[in-house]
Amino acid sequence: MSIQFVVKLTAYLALAGASSLMSAGQQTTPPASSDSSAQTQPQGTSQTASPKQSSPQSAAPQQSPPQQSSSQQPSSQQPSSPQPPDKSKDAPNTGGKVEGTSNDRLFYTLPNFLTLQNKTQLPPMSVKDKYKVVALGTFDYVEYPWWAVLAAISQSNNSEPAFGQGWAAYAKRFGVTAGDSMVENFMVGAVFPSALHQDPRYYQSGQGGFFRRTGYAVGRIFVTRSDSGHRQFNYSEIFGAATAAAISTYSYHPSSTYISIPRNPHLFVTSDKTFSNTLDTWGTQVALDTITLVVKEFWPDVHRKMSHKQKSEAATGGSKP
Repeated sequence: MSIQFVVKLTAYLALAGASSLMSAGQQTTPPASSDSSAQTQPQGTSQTASPKQSSPQSAAPQQSPPQQSSSQQPSSQQPSSPQPPDKSKDAPNTGGKVEGTSNDRLFYTLPNFLTLQNKTQLPPMSVKDKYKVVALGTFDYVEYPWWAVLAAISQSNNSEPAFGQGWAAYAKRFGVTAGDSMVENFMVGAVFPSALHQDPRYYQSGQGGFFRRTGYAVGRIFVTRSDSGHRQFNYSEIFGAATAAAISTYSYHPSSTYISIPRNPHLFVTSDKTFSNTLDTWGTQVALDTITLVVKEFWPDVHRKMSHKQKSEAATGGSKP
């Protein structure tokens, strides 16, 4: 369990770090044309105001200045309109495709639709919405290369040797990896929460220091909310992950068989459908889910720091002649 867990965790962090660097590199600085357009407006207003100041005697009979001042009111309201978008850039996107969820992505890539940046009680999710949001995250386009990486690692470690080696064996390992992820996601995020009326969403704390927030995130493995907002033991996580491990182990994982290798054409390989393998898979899934919750807790802080850094770099870059 320890070797496979460390390998999967390393691959997870490597993919997340690479995706964040790629997304940061793709962002460009804003054009300087907005500054030039902002500088041209005062010149235009000064030119229109000069004829009025040259004829002060005609200001009394004429009633056109009040009309011109009313026409200038929309221009005074224009600077206040860009403020809401600036506030929304400081935090990950919200308002997901399913009501009551977010549109956030960890490191701008990995789906994070069930994480919310507040602890307020929201209306309960329907059974349909629970399945829908899990399906959106499970079959997201990022998951397929992630499964491919994990299958390649499994192939290099020759895990589940009954599959053998070669492209056919890699395809089997890819299918097993994808199946394990799908079954675990639906069991933990949809099946058990729907049956037990529990809330599958993660409410970020954002309060306290590092150790307090880390303890809060780790504790969410064992404590969750019901649909009515009450604290409950997280049956969905613990028993959902255990059920997923049992289904994957005793269904499509390889049984005992004979394989042919250059040194032994009739090598007997024991079955992977064992209780110990089920416990191994269960522990690995719970450990990965725990680390994922910790990352979800601190990701908004990392996101804000990255966005502020990009804004400062854009400001310094745009101020250069």
